[in-house]
Amino acid sequence: MAGEGRESKKDNDLFYTCSLIDYIARKTKNTRADVVNKLGKQRLDKIYDLADVYHCDNIDRVSADFIEEAGIQEGDFDNVGDCKYSIPSHWDIGKVYKRLIKMVATDENIGIVDALIKVYNSFISAKIDDYNSSVYYENPSYIFESYRENRML
Repeated sequence: MAGEGRESKKDNDLFYTCSLIDYIARKTKNTRADVVNKLGKQRLDKIYDLADVYHCDNIDRVSADFIEEAGIQEGDFDNVGDCKYSIPSHWDIGKVYKRLIKMVATDENIGIVDALIKVYNSFISAKIDDYNSSVYYENPSYIFESYRENRML
């Protein structure tokens, strides 16, 4: 584990993948679920596998490439513009999703990318993406238990 810091390399790759999803969603004004579904499992696998390479590049350029490749159109979901308080960064939100996805993958005994697709397509994604609510900075265990119960606890 020497040289990896506090988190494993795959944790960092998942963090980058989630942050990129958020970045693309903000840039194209789409929900996170729409971005994940447009990217599809194959591209998500590629992003997750090559995250350390993409991370060395400018996120704006990387996102532009994937927006074009996946044909992601401009939407009308603007959770950043609608936010009345301080806006969490795409890195902040990436961290929230990373933790939840890891818990779901372990709990349901499924792969990381499969867990990612499930989480972004669940009700909890809309709650996390409502920056006027407090869900995105709640305790990770609370977010996970709410996900499992399919409702906010």
